[in-house]
Amino acid sequence: MGGNQSWVTEFILVGFQLSAEMEAFVFWIFSLFYIFSMLANGVIFALICLDQKLHTPMYFFLAHLAVIDMSYASNNVPKMLANLVSQKRTISFAPCILQTFLYLGLAATECLILVAMSYDRFVAICHPLQYMVIMSWRACTVLAVTSWSCGFVLALIHAILLVRLLFCGSREVNHLFCEILSVLKLACVDTWINKVVIFAASVFVLVGPLCLMLVSYARILWAILNIQSGEGRKKAFSTCSSHLCVVGLFFGIAMVVYMVPESSQREEQEKILSLFHSLFNPMLNPLIYSLRNVQVKGALSRVLQVRAT
Repeated sequence: MGGNQSWVTEFILVGFQLSAEMEAFVFWIFSLFYIFSMLANGVIFALICLDQKLHTPMYFFLAHLAVIDMSYASNNVPKMLANLVSQKRTISFAPCILQTFLYLGLAATECLILVAMSYDRFVAICHPLQYMVIMSWRACTVLAVTSWSCGFVLALIHAILLVRLLFCGSREVNHLFCEILSVLKLACVDTWINKVVIFAASVFVLVGPLCLMLVSYARILWAILNIQSGEGRKKAFSTCSSHLCVVGLFFGIAMVVYMVPESSQREEQEKILSLFHSLFNPMLNPLIYSLRNVQVKGALSRVLQVRAT
């Protein structure tokens, strides 16, 4: 690693090419989004920890999702905001690698947690009588630990392969943060091994899980259509449709970025797409999954009543 840094000790994050007035406007908008996402996810996590009625498998995975979203946003957004108000947009070699490692690990973990959540909904709707047996706390813990472990093992492999590269040319990373594909373009050596590993990891954490979720939701849809009660069908569909919506957006954007062949016109589009994972996804998840949920609203009112008394 020392030999690499003798060539390049820091990178320059190009970001968006905006006027000073537009950068100030974007800074305040992104700041508000970031603060809201941190507060919303923090409230969700606190409610799940404090309210006994939310100690169920579904909310167990939601708590993990909230932690991932807060961590993911905090890994990328603060540096992005600092670059909007500073002319010096540099990041040292080691922090850049660390940022890459964390965002890859958190993104892969979120993919796998979303798979666990879809499995939870599949068992709840298709096998309701065996739900508590199948989705025991031991099973939930194994699913969560496996998701975190697989996500960060994959990220560690990417980071090790990235550190071994030689960087001796341009220092400008044409992105908002140290995104791995943008950093690879600055290497002075062949990066085909890195790209093969990225593609293989994308198949493992994107294509494979997405196929499993589509099969699960096909069976869920069939089970919902067979529910006799109209109210039961509505409730079952409501709990699954929001999850399927976020899954489609999250996996779809990730597959476009990491599995579609590169082109020179895609660089600016990828910057915009990356904002979804860094800013919009952490902000939308609490709204879609929890804040419009009757159980979460009830938990919030109970906590507020206890605080008032």
